[in-house]
Amino acid sequence: MIDDLGSEVADAVQWYWETRDGQGAAQRDSEDSTRGRRAEVLGGQQMDGFAGLVEDILRDVGVPADSIKHDYHATLPGYYRHEKEWDTAVVYDDELLAVVEYKSQASSFGNNLNNRAEEAIGNNTDILQAYEEGVFEPSPAPWVGYLMLMADNDDSRSVPGVREPNFDVDDEFKDATYVDRMELLCIRMVRQRLVNNAAFILSDDEVGMEGEYWEPNEELQFRRFARSLTAHVEGQIDIQDSASGSQ
Repeated sequence: MIDDLGSEVADAVQWYWETRDGQGAAQRDSEDSTRGRRAEVLGGQQMDGFAGLVEDILRDVGVPADSIKHDYHATLPGYYRHEKEWDTAVVYDDELLAVVEYKSQASSFGNNLNNRAEEAIGNNTDILQAYEEGVFEPSPAPWVGYLMLMADNDDSRSVPGVREPNFDVDDEFKDATYVDRMELLCIRMVRQRLVNNAAFILSDDEVGMEGEYWEPNEELQFRRFARSLTAHVEGQIDIQDSASGSQ
């Protein structure tokens, strides 16, 4: 599966736009809809096509289905707060191997994008600190992933002003569109190791209904995201299985 992800991502993108447009129920009833079957298992929310795709990718490399948790079942303790409900968590043999968040942004880019940034930075800082403090012992360092699907339209391509009453804003944010700002968030979280990998996907409500999407940054492609996730998880499962077999 991981060598042929283009059509799989297209299905998840199409599911997002169809569900946002109120057509998700029809897709859940379609026997030919892979995105519909995946999302139905998870409840059929807008980003569940991606959650189902990640689950399929993990199962394809040998992760048992009952080790892949979603939503309420993916609730984990934190360090700065008591708990957090992740979108997906991989818990294998009582060890935390990975967590993933799936986010989207299709309107109200101003305040909502700031909220997304604060949320992502806070969530990732919290779980990494929880790991460092031994909350998940004897788990290895968990793989942390962040996926953003953003609408590519006139609003998201507009350039908002910046306020500088006291200090200058980072030059990279000046003259940056909302799309640019989200791309900066994703790549900086990767570079600062707040996440192991991030995926940044653009689409719009017209061609997105046909599954069309584009990825503006090679470092943030879904294929890299998936390969990084499976390499980490598969490696940890092999280590644990080998350790069990030697006892």
